[in-house]
Amino acid sequence: MVTDVIAVKVVDRAGYRGPLVLAHVLAAFGLVLLSVAPSLAPSPYLGLCVAVIVYAVGGGLLEVLVSPVVDALPTPQAAKAAQMSLLHSFYCWGQVGVVAVTTLLLAAIGQSSWQVLPLVWAIVPLINLVAFLRVPLPATVPDEHRMSLRALLGAPAFAIAMVLMLSAGAAELTMSQWASLFAEEGLGVSKVWGDLAGPCLFAVLMGIGRMAYGLWGERIPLLPALVCCGSLATACYLVATLSASPVLSLVGCALCGLAVSLLWPGTFSLAAARFPLGGAAMFGVLAIFGDAGGAGGPWITGAVADLASSGGDGVLSDLAASLPVRDGSGLRVGLLVGAVFPVTMVVAALLYAAASRRQQPFDRRRPIDQRRQAGVDSPQDST
Repeated sequence: MVTDVIAVKVVDRAGYRGPLVLAHVLAAFGLVLLSVAPSLAPSPYLGLCVAVIVYAVGGGLLEVLVSPVVDALPTPQAAKAAQMSLLHSFYCWGQVGVVAVTTLLLAAIGQSSWQVLPLVWAIVPLINLVAFLRVPLPATVPDEHRMSLRALLGAPAFAIAMVLMLSAGAAELTMSQWASLFAEEGLGVSKVWGDLAGPCLFAVLMGIGRMAYGLWGERIPLLPALVCCGSLATACYLVATLSASPVLSLVGCALCGLAVSLLWPGTFSLAAARFPLGGAAMFGVLAIFGDAGGAGGPWITGAVADLASSGGDGVLSDLAASLPVRDGSGLRVGLLVGAVFPVTMVVAALLYAAASRRQQPFDRRRPIDQRRQAGVDSPQDST
């Protein structure tokens, strides 16, 4: 999140290539540190913290940079939301690969040899590093054409978009990060199957949903799709936590990946269409709120689970006692409270739709012409 804040001020002036190359350097170096730093630092925990900080800076830069690069490519406006969804589907395939390969490789080589895994995964950002040294990139929006941060933050529609990102990050990451432990402790499956049936299948369905919208999304209105996805995600949270059947609970966890697939890239596309001259700073602000939701949502869920499992008197303990299954971990209560995140997404999307109807129709031709005059969509930049 600190990286997102800094990138908001820097990227539009520095251009895309330098920060993108730096992001991959830090991502690869951080993964290498993850393997070696615990044995070199005064304590293993300190070594892990240093490694996480280094690759988190790289990941934060990538989150701010890649979406505006794709949005700046000279494609028809109607195709941009589908293109953004297709882009973000590859986040899911990366997650699937990491979860599946890591889980199976760890089972094969033994947990004592875990240091091999970060070195293997460091190959991925190294390959991208070489690619981004040469690949043609669009220009950033010049200062004289770019919408100021003050104007962005003062726009009611952008305020709703920030709430959308906050709830999208919370709804996605809460289920994704807690699904494995919930499957193990709440549903009684092994760690291997918990990882594969929880976060791995979650990511598969999330990738399928994003890829489907990327292929056919031009025919589907974005705002109604967001409302439907948020409603389905709410139902998945409720099924996962309220069902007495472990199979149905796992289905709810996994299907939630499909339900949340459009929330994050869809919000990016909404904001990019409404504020086409927002530049990388706009994506950076949205990424800050998405990351805040992705950090706060799982933390709130875990804190609620701890309180519910403490066995004391209180509303949460009473709620845990009233659920069809008492698993002792409190995660059912935590995820049940987490259902408020997709509900917030639905409400915010409906408010965004109402606000859009009250405003005059938005003329997309003028911003596109301004971008061309600024050199953003020039033939040279679209090589």
